Amino acid sequence: VVLVLLAAMGVFTAIPFLFSIVQSIKPVDELFVYPPRLTVSRPTLDNFAVLFNLTSSTWVPVSRYLFNSLLLTVCGTVGNVVVCSMAAYPLAKLKFHGRKLLFNLVVVSLLFTYEVTFIPNYVILSKLQMLDTFWALLLPAVATPMGLFLMKQFMEQIPDSVVESARVDGAGTLTLYWRIVMPQVKPAWLTLVINSLQSLWNREGLEFIFSEELKMFPTILKQVASSGVARAGAAAAAAVILMIPPIVVFLLSQSNVIETMASSGIKE
Repeated sequence: VVLVLLAAMGVFTAIPFLFSIVQSIKPVDELFVYPPRLTVSRPTLDNFAVLFNLTSSTWVPVSRYLFNSLLLTVCGTVGNVVVCSMAAYPLAKLKFHGRKLLFNLVVVSLLFTYEVTFIPNYVILSKLQMLDTFWALLLPAVATPMGLFLMKQFMEQIPDSVVESARVDGAGTLTLYWRIVMPQVKPAWLTLVINSLQSLWNREGLEFIFSEELKMFPTILKQVASSGVARAGAAAAAAVILMIPPIVVFLLSQSNVIETMASSGIKE
C-alpha cells in the first residue's frame, strides 16, 4: 500500500514536467485544444527548430547569451557554497563574542523577500558603479542568508570532539574547515548547489543589466518566444530547454545526497 501511494504521489508531482515536455512537441493546432491533454497525436520537433531559427537571427550571437548564463551559474554557485560555508564555520564551531547576535541577524534576514531588498541592492550597486556589469548579478548571488543558515545548522551537528581531535593532531583552521567539516556536511552543500543553480540559471537580471551583450540566456529565449500565439510552440520549447540543466544536476547529485544523509551521522 505504501509503495502504491508513493508511486501515485510521484506520478502526480511529475505531471507538470511531463506536460511541459508534451507541450514542446505538439504542433500549433494541438497546443490550444481545450481541455489540455497530456498526449500528443502528431509529435514534432518543429517548435525547437523555430526557436533555433529565431535565436540564430539575433544581432548578438546566442552563444554569448548562453556563455553569460553559464558563467553566472557556475561562478555564483561555487561562490555561494564557498562564502556561505566559510561564514558558517566560525558561527558553528568557534566561540567568540557576538556570535549569537550575528546568527540572529541572519535568521531575521530570511524574513525579507527579493522584492523588499531590491531597492537597497540597486542603490548599493549604483553607488559602487556596478550597474550594467556582470558583478551586479554575481555579487548578490555569492552570499545568501538561506545558504548560510543551512550550512551552519548542518555544521552544528558535527560533534565538537571530532574537531578538537583534529586540532590536537595539528590541523589548522583551514584544514579543519576543508578536510574535516566540509566532507561531513556534504548533504548541505549539495542541496545548496542545486538551489543556487536553479535560481541562477533562470535569472534574467534585466533590472541591473541593460547592455544586450551582457543579457542572460533565459532573457533571449523569452524574448523570441513572446510574440503571441504564433510563438506558443517556441515558448514551450524554451521552457523545456531551461529545465534541462537543473534537472540534470539534481539527478546526478540525488544519490549522493541520499547516501550522505543516511551515512554521515556521527554520534559522540
